[in-house]
Amino acid sequence: MTREELYETLKIGFSQVLKQYHIEDDTVTVSCRALTPQEAIGETVRKDFPIITGKDVMIEAKYRGCRGQAFTDSPTAFNGTLAEILQMEIAHNSHNCGIFIATLNAVMNSVGLCSGTVHCRTDGPEQCAVDMLAFLRVNYPHVRRIALIGYQPSLLEMLSGSEYEVRVLDLNPGNIGQRRYGVEVEDGTHKKDEIIHSFADLILCTGSTLCNGTIIDYMGLPVEVLFFGITIAGSAGLLGLKRVCFAEKYEK
Repeated sequence: MTREELYETLKIGFSQVLKQYHIEDDTVTVSCRALTPQEAIGETVRKDFPIITGKDVMIEAKYRGCRGQAFTDSPTAFNGTLAEILQMEIAHNSHNCGIFIATLNAVMNSVGLCSGTVHCRTDGPEQCAVDMLAFLRVNYPHVRRIALIGYQPSLLEMLSGSEYEVRVLDLNPGNIGQRRYGVEVEDGTHKKDEIIHSFADLILCTGSTLCNGTIIDYMGLPVEVLFFGITIAGSAGLLGLKRVCFAEKYEK
């Protein structure tokens, strides 16, 4: 699947949902700014989350009392109808793409088609990592080698301190080559094929790859992929992707 085909599939699926619930002419508000650490994930003990270090920006859409969030590197604001959202060019416009994905999350949450569209805060990220480890042990008892796509510190620390052999890929030059929690952060561009085809029994991939389009590198692979996080909340079902997230348990 190409980047263009990916986003066209999302637009078609979202359009069908809007028509099914007769809400295509409803108004949605998308507000965006760089959140403070307190607004983003509360007062966490750990201070190396990307949202704290300034590497991620969160955009939030509001629809019928429901919030949908997405991480993006191109924040912008929008106020208009859902029909206008569908008309946006999102494959080659990162501003529009962030708006579209955040809106999709808010709407899909509102009609009951997804959950966990708001990032967990304070001790939530640490608890989510504990939940993930327990989930993997129960559902993937034979997995031993895990590739983590996207630097997520609490999850990396939890996995690296367990029975698993872990490798982590990231695109941020500030992380690449650094040793974090006993694991070297590798270049997500140049090491991707090696890890996919020669290392991983299971891939844990951040849903934030949806906004930058790199998600297509982790679709249709011979090794199983689990996507995690809030950004991909509404899109996972439309794209037929497996998602695991515990944010709803710790939303405050």
